[in-house]
Amino acid sequence: MKYVVNFIFFFVLLLFWACQSRQDTAGNTEKEKGLKDYYQDYFTIGVAVSPWALKTDEASLIRQQFNSMTAENAMKMGPIHPKENEYYWSQSDSIVSFAERNNMRLRGHTLCWHNQTPDWMFKDEAGNTVTKEVLLQRLKDHITTVVSRYKGKIYAWDVVNEAISDKRDEYLRVSPWTTIIGEEFIAKAFEYAHEADPDALLFYNDYNEINPVKREKIIRLVTNLKAAGVPIHGVGLQGHWAVNEPSYTQLDSTLTDFAKTGLQLQITELDISVYPKEHQARDRKAEDYDTTFTSTKEQEQIEMYKTCFELFRKHKASISSVTFWNISDRRSWLDDFPVRDRKDYPLLFDKALKPKKAYFEVIKF
Repeated sequence: MKYVVNFIFFFVLLLFWACQSRQDTAGNTEKEKGLKDYYQDYFTIGVAVSPWALKTDEASLIRQQFNSMTAENAMKMGPIHPKENEYYWSQSDSIVSFAERNNMRLRGHTLCWHNQTPDWMFKDEAGNTVTKEVLLQRLKDHITTVVSRYKGKIYAWDVVNEAISDKRDEYLRVSPWTTIIGEEFIAKAFEYAHEADPDALLFYNDYNEINPVKREKIIRLVTNLKAAGVPIHGVGLQGHWAVNEPSYTQLDSTLTDFAKTGLQLQITELDISVYPKEHQARDRKAEDYDTTFTSTKEQEQIEMYKTCFELFRKHKASISSVTFWNISDRRSWLDDFPVRDRKDYPLLFDKALKPKKAYFEVIKF
């Protein structure tokens, strides 16, 4: 009888532990849910990373919250191809390896840009400007080498970045690409990328897309490329916005207009500055000197993030991914732009990697 009682006691105790374990597991699972889990029925949630961040405590946050990554700088032409016969793979390789180990999708950024392009690309050994034929061949060699190395590992590329001019009456940005080659360089870049990896999704990527004038020019470009049979699959809308823009109507019309192109949309570089857009370095306001994350700034940012994600969900049929540009407020490119050494707080996680109030508005739907 004694043994029976002991057996029943231990059986009940074991059952209690099992139930408690299941409750703890469920609780932990809920606590560990990330943005990627809340948006699993909408679109992937990405983040721009540096190879150094992947070696810090930010790596855990990345794994928990995101299911896609973009190399912030490591795959740009300057860092990855600093000399004509020299490629620097270690930083980009480390990001690719992290993505593979953690079963994360990876966007490539960027194959052709007017900025962060090494001078050798446009010059011969004597320092003279190269011919159109030489530059096209160099562009092809670069794109073929980079895309081929990561074939099957990078599912989407920002092929051409920021080719549209910000000037109202100018179509394409004046750069060595347009000066030496002309508009043709854009189509050629897409063709070279497609030849290197026929399965990769190819995007044109640009900022200030909420501006009606620039938006029309971007749509004109991608529509013409598509009509000409150029292998373009999507448009990247960077989403470098602020607490005072875009308005609900402005963003709604932007997403609607781009959706009409029939191309896939991705928000590629999202952040919400706590400083209004008009507060530029050349016209600095008194409040720019107060770099604390005030309750006013916090509330304005909460409302803007809430508006953006409400509209992203509304347009989920067209949007396949939303990527944040940097991981947390610990470091952002906006800390030095447009006002140098002005601390910004544009992301959903604070400097301690804790979710901000805006985070909970983004996941509350």
